[in-house]
Amino acid sequence: MNLGYLTLVLHAHLPFVRHPEHEDFLEEGWLYEAITETYIPLLWVLESLLEDDIDFRLTMSLTPPLISMLNDDLLRRRYARHLDLLCELAEKEVERTRRMSEFHDTAIMYRDKFLKARDGYANRWKMDLVGAFRRMQDLGKLEITTSGATHGFLPLLRINPRAVRAQVCIAVQHYQETFGRRPPGIWLPECGFYPGLDEVLKEAGIPYFFVDTHAIQNAVGRVNCGVYAPLCCPSGPAAFGRDQDSAKQVWSSIEGYPGDFDYREFYRDIGYDLELDYIKPYIHKDGIRVNTGIKYYRITGPTEIKEPYVAQKGLGRAALHAGNFMFNRQRQVEWLHGRMGSKPIVVAPYDAELFGHWWFEGPDWLNFLFRKIACDQEILRLTHPSEYLEECPVNQVGMPSASSWGYQGYNSVWLNGSNAWIYRHLHAAADRMEELAEQFPTADGSMRRALNQAARELLLAQASDWAFIMARNTAVGYAVQRTKDHLLRFHRLYEMLRRGVVEEGWLAAFELQDNIFPNLDYTVYRRDYHFR
Repeated sequence: MNLGYLTLVLHAHLPFVRHPEHEDFLEEGWLYEAITETYIPLLWVLESLLEDDIDFRLTMSLTPPLISMLNDDLLRRRYARHLDLLCELAEKEVERTRRMSEFHDTAIMYRDKFLKARDGYANRWKMDLVGAFRRMQDLGKLEITTSGATHGFLPLLRINPRAVRAQVCIAVQHYQETFGRRPPGIWLPECGFYPGLDEVLKEAGIPYFFVDTHAIQNAVGRVNCGVYAPLCCPSGPAAFGRDQDSAKQVWSSIEGYPGDFDYREFYRDIGYDLELDYIKPYIHKDGIRVNTGIKYYRITGPTEIKEPYVAQKGLGRAALHAGNFMFNRQRQVEWLHGRMGSKPIVVAPYDAELFGHWWFEGPDWLNFLFRKIACDQEILRLTHPSEYLEECPVNQVGMPSASSWGYQGYNSVWLNGSNAWIYRHLHAAADRMEELAEQFPTADGSMRRALNQAARELLLAQASDWAFIMARNTAVGYAVQRTKDHLLRFHRLYEMLRRGVVEEGWLAAFELQDNIFPNLDYTVYRRDYHFR
């Protein structure tokens, strides 16, 4: 007997990084790694489940920046070239390790994996990964949600309400263009919520969104079921809260599955381990060492001395951990059902890139989990949020508290000493964008192009990724430069528009470079704009 539901949610997002002005741009590698190590392996899992007639449900956000990059012809060609180099390197590794028994089988595994990825990308999916995910949605197995237009952290943009509205409405329009339907829900960037944002979601026609646990725990209203039932805002949209128990089992670096000693070690890559003369053709052309995805060691333990990775052992641990996760969710919903008197829903959201990129065996874990839930038990049922709301339309009512899923649960990741300087500039630019939208309500020709490009530059500057990178102290120089570049371009466009003279050559160059949202309509920033 089905006693409860499980919703697995994967948030797939990368910042918009596209540099046609450079032949080989370091940060474009973020996309290539994610495609090879996460998005393609996830498609392999989903397609194998379909082929074996396994019933499953998975919810996944594909953010507008990620969709735009996956659909971009330039980046598609560059990724295909990247795959060619990976296949060449993997073939060389098979030869290099021929007399190294501890590594040779793993080298063969990588060669076969990269060859299969290249064949699938070029032939099976015709370089159209978004289309492949769309087909999964059309079959009812995958539910794809949208996110903010450029993943702007909405609680810190709310000083300009029209900027928040633009982030949501442009995302919805982009989703409609991509998938031919309205989005069933939204992944709020960084799960960032504040009371009042629900009204924006209602205006955009978004039925549900996700929040972290404490948003429900600290909600205003009668929240009798906690995060184990959606919390419907008085305005209508439903908030699904993250379950901490299922999160800890997968996320935690100490208690979570990905830290198992038999799993592959992420931080030992031949891009750093091998001699520069050997690896140089396969890293950045300037000799900057990068991850290749070929890693020969397992986690081993809290030691710098790592032992060779054995794929079959990793696969065995993934199967064991999938069974353990299912068992724990079964006991959880049994306990909750007995106390709630109704069927609970356990919402387990994760970054998609955890699966395959950071946790190499993650896609295998998902594969085992879906098969075990479908074939080995009847207590737990996988569901999409929209299916749950259709089956259980009457739920608790209240207002979630301000929250995020970042460190300490609020805004500190995106507003601290490393990145606080950006916000006065973002707010000033948003004020100017609203001014332009009011001043030019019906522009056309080059003026309209300039207004639309100004909106693009503002949206790209607002991406939460730049503040996050600054806080994490990783690619800080790049994040700072991107923020400044987009703001400087915006203000140059603003001055052009105020003068009534558009420098068309300059404008065309950045329309080509920052080409996200080709159908964007700047009037979304007008006071009287109504979402259609």
